[in-house]
Amino acid sequence: MSGVLHLKRFVVEPGSKVRLGKIDPAETSGFKEGKAEGEKAIDSIIRKLDPLQELLYAEHKHSLLIVLQGMDSSGKDGTIRRVFEGVNPEGVRVAHFGKPSAEELDHDYLWRAHKQVPAKGEIVIFNRSHYESVLVERVHELVPEKVWSKRYGQIVDFERMLSEEGTTILKFFLHIDKKEQARRFQDRLKDPTKHWKFSYLDYNERSYWRDYTGAYEDALEKTSTGFAPWYVVPSDHAWFRDLVVSQAIVKTLEDLGMKYPKLDTAKAGMAASGKPS
Repeated sequence: MSGVLHLKRFVVEPGSKVRLGKIDPAETSGFKEGKAEGEKAIDSIIRKLDPLQELLYAEHKHSLLIVLQGMDSSGKDGTIRRVFEGVNPEGVRVAHFGKPSAEELDHDYLWRAHKQVPAKGEIVIFNRSHYESVLVERVHELVPEKVWSKRYGQIVDFERMLSEEGTTILKFFLHIDKKEQARRFQDRLKDPTKHWKFSYLDYNERSYWRDYTGAYEDALEKTSTGFAPWYVVPSDHAWFRDLVVSQAIVKTLEDLGMKYPKLDTAKAGMAASGKPS
């Protein structure tokens, strides 16, 4: 394989500046054979994910929260389908965060996110997330700056608490070019099987591209931490996006050093003998 994937290059180091315009969304890190080579690499990586997810579930000590954010059509749904296609659904759950409901608006902005965080042994994927409160609400001026500007610190504290309670957090910003977004919207219009994905509201959001870019840059800079890092994932090529995300997840799970629980030999012996415990 000609391409070598160095995950560290995609991590937003705490305290660093982020300028999305200087990050190539079409990067493929030297995979000269392109999609064919990348898909083989993805297949190899995600074969490791199923046993790791089973081990996470069996050990029941850790949990994994995966946050997916990005501009409309950046590939959040596609990433979930590809990366988690072979795992046991019993231990993996997806939480979607759209427009807040009346009940959610009656609570603090983190309430709906906290309800969805993973239990021990579980993987939960946030398709959009609590970060909408410093993105959509900021861009459309749904709350004043004096409100949303405080939320970065609150989010960091929220994620720190989750981390200290045993949840590992990975956050991925799926980075696409504005022209690539337009191409994907056109594909949805041309393909009858994708018409359901097309929304004029999403298309109208393109006029806020610069505002969203600034909002994302601030969120990435202010909330990437050692316990909850952000990855800026080049996503113009879906296969490369899935490769980066899957490798980061597998490496993170491997680094947890998980082990299957040991058999209680005394109870096992009694069960084998048919004696009551």
